[in-house]
Amino acid sequence: MRRFDWSSLDAAGRREALARPARRNDATVADGVRAIFDDVRAGGGAAVADWGLKLDGAAPRRIAITEQAVSEARASLPPAATRALRIAAENIRIFHEATRPEDSAWVETRPGVRSRIAWRPVGSAGLYVPGGTAPLFSSLLMLAIPAGVAGGGRRAAVTPPAKDGEPHPARIVAAGEAGLDALWLIGGAQAIAALTFGAIFDDGEIEPVAKLFGPGNAWVAEAKKQAAALPGGPAVDMPAGPSELLVIADRDADAVVAAADLLSQAEHDPDAQVLLVSESRGLIDAVLEEVELQLETLPRADIARAALAEGRAIRVNSITEACDVSNLYGPEHLAIQTLDADQWVPRITAAGAVFVGPNAAEALGDYASGPSHVLPTDGAARTMGGVTTASFMTSMSVQSVTTAGAAALAPVAAQLARMEGLEAHARAADLRSGR
Repeated sequence: MRRFDWSSLDAAGRREALARPARRNDATVADGVRAIFDDVRAGGGAAVADWGLKLDGAAPRRIAITEQAVSEARASLPPAATRALRIAAENIRIFHEATRPEDSAWVETRPGVRSRIAWRPVGSAGLYVPGGTAPLFSSLLMLAIPAGVAGGGRRAAVTPPAKDGEPHPARIVAAGEAGLDALWLIGGAQAIAALTFGAIFDDGEIEPVAKLFGPGNAWVAEAKKQAAALPGGPAVDMPAGPSELLVIADRDADAVVAAADLLSQAEHDPDAQVLLVSESRGLIDAVLEEVELQLETLPRADIARAALAEGRAIRVNSITEACDVSNLYGPEHLAIQTLDADQWVPRITAAGAVFVGPNAAEALGDYASGPSHVLPTDGAARTMGGVTTASFMTSMSVQSVTTAGAAALAPVAAQLARMEGLEAHARAADLRSGR
């Protein structure tokens, strides 16, 4: 991890200290995604299959999530594993049911003029579940369950095939817990292209979706960006690329815990980024030493080391300044490991998820505490939040006006319309005022 002293940096130095890995904006990634999109737009399912064979080593497959398939998958897992999946699914469902938006009450702005906000589910959702080097069945729960709670229509879930071409049984169980009827084994930008343009295969069809969801590597993040930029293309949940974690730790923090949390994100992906921000040089030294010690026994140490090369250890003058640094960065995950950690939460204005105190391990949020772990990356947390039930819904205003209300309000609207030079608007209002 690179070390910085915040107080000694000028504006350019501070931008460098908080810079994301350069590969996330690699022009070759954008060009590669564009080529895949062009092929799939022209060739449909055949092009998706060609890219799947080339990049994943396997053609797309539809896995039906039947009672028998789920039962067989459960039987192949230890009881503790299926119990953990069930508890995680229950917690996710409880949280998202409790936070599902409801239609607002009517608001009467003038006598006879009433409005309210009404919520409706989106018609279809494409759920990208990352895989590759790890079977992230947790992301399947974190996407498919809130989508189901929202009450929308079609859910199309895609995930990269494993090296042996077979889905991990935990993915089948997770899909069953989420109430999905199928899981498509397709990964990368070609999966996003299939969800965007639609694709027909020998064993089924993926229809175009209204909105794309899910985290992924730089290729998936770029594919979502390009899909959203197409005329009539799908909406997207947020920029959700390689994982990020910023840890604010004071001099009394546990270096072992802080190091473990940093490594928990570094092992995701070589393009992941972790930051440690502290007012204590001693704490930074201890954490970095502990990171090296824990790396020695990590099965994914090579991936973690690659990510740590883009990691940052930033010394600040105070925890107040640490919060300011965090807000500038806008991390996907923020862990506050300080005395009286609660007191710093009001100062945080930009984070996908905040984990307060030493017991709130980011890993708990990754799997089982309830809120979705699909969160904004690349600084997008400065303007948007993570996936919630509301992400799978849209709101609209509903307005109701009585004859008396129209008579009172129409002259106001007509006056304003004529001030803007919009006579047709004014005449439409006049008709409601009895003129």
